Amino acid sequence: MTATTKDLEALLGSRICHDLISPLGAIANGLELLGMTELRHSPEYALIAQSVAHANARVRFFRVAFGVAGHEQQIGAPEIRDLLEGLAADGRLAYRWLPEEPLARPQVKLAFLLLQCLETALPWGGEIVIEGDGQTLTLGARAARIRALDGLWDHFDTPGVPPEVEASLVHFPLAARAAAELGRPVRRDETPEGAPSLSF
Repeated sequence: MTATTKDLEALLGSRICHDLISPLGAIANGLELLGMTELRHSPEYALIAQSVAHANARVRFFRVAFGVAGHEQQIGAPEIRDLLEGLAADGRLAYRWLPEEPLARPQVKLAFLLLQCLETALPWGGEIVIEGDGQTLTLGARAARIRALDGLWDHFDTPGVPPEVEASLVHFPLAARAAAELGRPVRRDETPEGAPSLSF
């Protein structure tokens, strides 16, 4: 079977994440050894350990969001919460994953891409709450300040149109495409304060 451009993009994402996991693991192992010495009390050690933990959490998250998502694969709620807990370690954003049911990997992939869309709307921090029954998921942003994302939500209205977007915002067209491929349109609502909520 010939791989499509979409397949190759996902395989590239999986490959990059796979290749980064090993050196990050090696650095973490080295830090464990340094942690047995007096260096564990130094601010340099704390900074490196925190940075490695955050990088490892991001790579694991990206592996799901940008990698290959087989329909036969499922991800359980404990693993999803563990991934999000690692992301929240820097303290800027908090995540609450409420569904208890395991979900097919493509659903989690779409949810993670949408999480990044909401993250873009919360540059000053906040909380993202994910709730649902396994059939429908709703991701709601909560924050004192919300960044307006004029034009970026348009990707969900015309997912088949090749987008012009910066690399830092590539999750918007990718989320729109993932939703179209799943046949799960994304509904966007806003609170009176302008906080976005996404459902699919």
